Amino acid sequence: MGSKINRHLFFLSLIIALVFGFALIRSADGQYLVGVGSYDMTGPAAGINMMGYANLFQNTAGIHFRLRARTFIVAESSNGTRFAFVNLDAGMASQLVTIKVLEKLKTRFGNLYTEENIAISGIHTHAGPGGYLQYLIYSITSLGFVQQSFDAIVIAIVQSIVQAHNNLNPGSIFIRKGDVENAGINRSPSAYLLNPAEERARYPENVDKEMTLLKFVDAASGKSIGAFNWYATHGTSMSRDNLLISGDNKGAAARFFEDWFSSKNESSSTTTSKFSTSSDIGKLMEKSKTIKATGGQQCGKTTSQGFKVRKNDGSLFVGAFCQSNVGDVTPNVLGAFCIDSGKPCDFNHSSCHGDDQLCIGRGPGYPDEILSTEIIGERQFQKAVDLFNSATDQLSGKIDYRHVYINFTNIEVGLDGTGNNTIKTCPAALGPGFAAGTTDGPGVFGFQQGDTEINKLWKQLRDVLKKPSQYQEECQKPKAVLLSSGEMFEPYAWAPAVLPIQILRLGKLIILSVPGEFTTMAGRRLREAVKDTLINNGNGEFDNDTHIVIAGLTNAYSQYIATFEEYAHQRYEAASTLYGPHTLPAYIQEFKKLAQAMAKGEKTTKGPSPPDLSSVQLSLSLNPTGDSPPAGKKFGDIKEDINQPKDGSFNKGDRPSATFWSANPRYDLLTEGTYAVVEKLQGKRWIPVYDDDDFSLYFKWSLENTSFHGLATVEWEVPTEAIPGVYRLRHFGSSKKTVNSTNHYFTGASSAFTVS
Repeated sequence: MGSKINRHLFFLSLIIALVFGFALIRSADGQYLVGVGSYDMTGPAAGINMMGYANLFQNTAGIHFRLRARTFIVAESSNGTRFAFVNLDAGMASQLVTIKVLEKLKTRFGNLYTEENIAISGIHTHAGPGGYLQYLIYSITSLGFVQQSFDAIVIAIVQSIVQAHNNLNPGSIFIRKGDVENAGINRSPSAYLLNPAEERARYPENVDKEMTLLKFVDAASGKSIGAFNWYATHGTSMSRDNLLISGDNKGAAARFFEDWFSSKNESSSTTTSKFSTSSDIGKLMEKSKTIKATGGQQCGKTTSQGFKVRKNDGSLFVGAFCQSNVGDVTPNVLGAFCIDSGKPCDFNHSSCHGDDQLCIGRGPGYPDEILSTEIIGERQFQKAVDLFNSATDQLSGKIDYRHVYINFTNIEVGLDGTGNNTIKTCPAALGPGFAAGTTDGPGVFGFQQGDTEINKLWKQLRDVLKKPSQYQEECQKPKAVLLSSGEMFEPYAWAPAVLPIQILRLGKLIILSVPGEFTTMAGRRLREAVKDTLINNGNGEFDNDTHIVIAGLTNAYSQYIATFEEYAHQRYEAASTLYGPHTLPAYIQEFKKLAQAMAKGEKTTKGPSPPDLSSVQLSLSLNPTGDSPPAGKKFGDIKEDINQPKDGSFNKGDRPSATFWSANPRYDLLTEGTYAVVEKLQGKRWIPVYDDDDFSLYFKWSLENTSFHGLATVEWEVPTEAIPGVYRLRHFGSSKKTVNSTNHYFTGASSAFTVS
């Protein structure tokens, strides 16, 4: 009897243990609520100045591939603590964008998402439409504020957050770290060498190579839903002469990653072809000859969305490549050379015979900037795949955040740690090294990086705008003040004064949201200071396994943050460090306060709110006023049909193209749709297989030289994975006859052609 009872008790305890064990597994698998979202934020593809290089002549004229806002949300429970991180295929975050996004979210969610628990970060592409920042210095080349650019970004952020919120489900988050090889070098090595030798000796490189990746897994299905990573390299693989909207190398990496994940989950039958013999290809060639261009046809407002290859129904995998302490890191990894001699540029000044404009950095695909973009994107993508596939370290623990606004123009900084020896930061100012530009994009003739003097002519021109105060000139030394932007308020503020800083916590992962571009060593000092503060104040809650990442260009933008030693050299990064030589110590001091509050569980005060300057923005860029096709033509008609090859068939790497009579793409951005499509004939149906979100398809906009009628060119570089068959190119667009008339939508397709 006793043995039976013992056996029953054993089996009962075993069942309880198993049930309890499975419950623990489910709990671990569903440690958090996680959700991801993504939305199109491409913006106006014609006539809008690009943000980044400050090149007045770099105006959008088509699309290389579309831009997106990608979001992840993590929450402890349905009503528990949460935060949202938004990664933008944009040059940087914008304070005004943040303000308006928060207003829209409040009407939908109340106080669930606020300035405290939302981070909006830019990847720093220099190939996106500008005109969306509220301070004048950042909108001069875009001729002021561009409402269409601004609205596209705001709507995309809100929609991606809504999508992520609606997708919130129990899930797990895994973290993995590893080095990315040959995707970034230091573009200001002479400044880096001024940092203390003992400090430099602690690091193997003069750039940070580490990528930190988060993998999000749905608990119910066990399927991955997204991955976000942080790694520092500039979005300057595309040059200052590029006119096609592009996410540059990080946007490319995201597209490669998302497509890789999609393809590995599809049936292999979609990647094979039933045509393999020469006789099959011959039949296809004969068939293609019978299919002519369609001519322009009317279509609906959302027709192009139906031709989109990746339809955004909220179920797609979201992969984001976020920016970090990128200040002095360039993707042009071959180095900088003089374009007249081919020799390396001057080491200290990055000039050639004293001319900054002759010194240009070379990407790995030089002289092909698109190839360089692809290679640097591929290197980040491949490392992300490696980390994604090997990510087994599961995050657990508390979700938390701290956020504060600070006036950076007059922070008292204690230099000795006691508070007795204090200095102050300065009103924002730019030095002559800023005007020199960088090896990624040279600036104005007559300046060099490292300049600490301004010639008499430039001083006179400067003083016409605003002569800096004596206090400003003394405060900014050794920077010579070329533009005292922090003292300029006409017609409205030229530079920010109040900036946000933020810490997000996800277990033992700490994300530092910084509103600018920290140099490599500046970022290292900030990370170490925050980590030490957390460990020393967290009662054992934080330790050496606590991992710190910097999310650069987040929530607002205030240019660069160099170390005190780098500031002395006054290369581009130092000349663009707005608030003087002690800007970095000020950041470190204020972040340590936030870290201490987080470690001790204390609240923080909000600080002074930044201004909303939307009501005073100037906008001098002209909107299109109405388009019409040439006499006897319709929009969507072919101007130049497919350039058929002599042997009758295109091969991999060839570039079939067609040009259509078209209207300005600014009449409708075709958000979550497409201006360009490659269609493949399957049976009697045309199936879209590539669109303007693909790296291989180019949509180019221009005006006809003599008549100034609009032209849209669709160009396809046949990729290696293209399946042999019959194809054609299709264009979508919209038009208005006058400013106040309604939109008319049209489409047209080219003649057919064969790919063998």
